[in-house]
Amino acid sequence: MKAVLQRVSEARVVVDGRTVGEIAQGLLVLLCAERGDTEAVGQKMLDKILKLRVFYDEAGKMNHSVTDMNGGLLVVSQFTLAADTRSGTRPSFTSAAPADEGRRLYDAFVALAQAQHPKVQTGVFGADMQVHLVNDGPVTIPITIIGA
Repeated sequence: MKAVLQRVSEARVVVDGRTVGEIAQGLLVLLCAERGDTEAVGQKMLDKILKLRVFYDEAGKMNHSVTDMNGGLLVVSQFTLAADTRSGTRPSFTSAAPADEGRRLYDAFVALAQAQHPKVQTGVFGADMQVHLVNDGPVTIPITIIGA
């Protein structure tokens, strides 16, 4: 499973001109399920995201997590994180989970997040989404979890 986290001061997802998910300070989580991923991998990914210290403390050091800050999570499905660009100029997405499996793993991740964190919003799986964000820092962190 892959994710790209962006620390944001605000973010929202728009589908068909309508805002479907929105947070203030927190993390935008672009999430990609890959072939072979399981719910256990999703739990490991969520644990990492909730504990990752990417917010500043009083001394100006990245010492606080999204949990410590009571920040929001905006979880957006992003199969293109599985892009393989090693050959040619057209990315291959064969390592991404098939759509039905990707949806199941995305939904499971979101359910886990909602059970463990008070502020969780989402995009719409498989939709054409516009993601609006103010990247704070900027801080952008890729995470890959393999197996669990």
